[in-house]
Amino acid sequence: MVRRNPLARAARCGRLGELNLTDGGWGSAVNVIIVDDEPAARRALREYCANAPQLTLIGEFGDPRAALQAIRARPPDLLFLDIQMDGMTGLALARALDPQTLPLIVFVTAYDQYALEAFEVSATDYLLKPFDEERFQKTLARVQHRAAASGAQERHGELAALLARLERSARTATDNRPRLLAESGGRMHMLDVTQVEMLEADRNYVKLAVGRDVYHVRSTLAQAEKTLQSEPMLRISRSCLVNINHLREISRTPRGDFILVLNGGRTVTSSEGYREAVREYLARLKVGTDGGSG
Repeated sequence: MVRRNPLARAARCGRLGELNLTDGGWGSAVNVIIVDDEPAARRALREYCANAPQLTLIGEFGDPRAALQAIRARPPDLLFLDIQMDGMTGLALARALDPQTLPLIVFVTAYDQYALEAFEVSATDYLLKPFDEERFQKTLARVQHRAAASGAQERHGELAALLARLERSARTATDNRPRLLAESGGRMHMLDVTQVEMLEADRNYVKLAVGRDVYHVRSTLAQAEKTLQSEPMLRISRSCLVNINHLREISRTPRGDFILVLNGGRTVTSSEGYREAVREYLARLKVGTDGGSG
């Protein structure tokens, strides 16, 4: 049996000098770009990259179109790329990259059953939000191994196969995604549960925030939460849950409660009774951690 030399293959693909591969890993010159429109996720990635001496952060972007221009001008060795972004998805950005200079890509994604199934059968790496530093380091180790075993052209083939699987998964998810019938303005509306940013109890009803719009369903909060069980809902008070996928900003009150700003602009505050549970959840995103419950 002929044993292939991964370093020779990397050299043929023109990446050996860039990645400085040694013994299946890399040296100290791995240029990294982060693309994610969530400040909390960018902050976590930035901190974890800073703790990895072999990584050098050369760019950080919340705007995917600006990121694409920067990547084309100076292709990184490693790209952390959020999938769900406003204006341009991470998948669309990946498709637009030059196959000849395609970096190693780690997709960053929130929980989606069908997308994860596509990733599990792919050679492409991913990080599932919310992630901690241990998960980041494990992903980095897999990326190091893959760096020695594949070149840009091989990665392009892997990426094309992954995108095809994700497109099929998206169609499956759309077909199976729960819908919710809710009232607004005297009319009934069919809502996609993934678009619901917040649930809030209101006497015999539950209010649903979708962007700047508010809908009502005659239900208990527990029943509504069960309907949205496919979404990462975080209870921040006895009467309110927020969809973490739509969380944009986080700050603290003087007494330590959390102020959460959602994508639609709505602001909600956690209650004292749920402060510690919220703190523990958000600690995994390295947000608002002060070593105590406040």
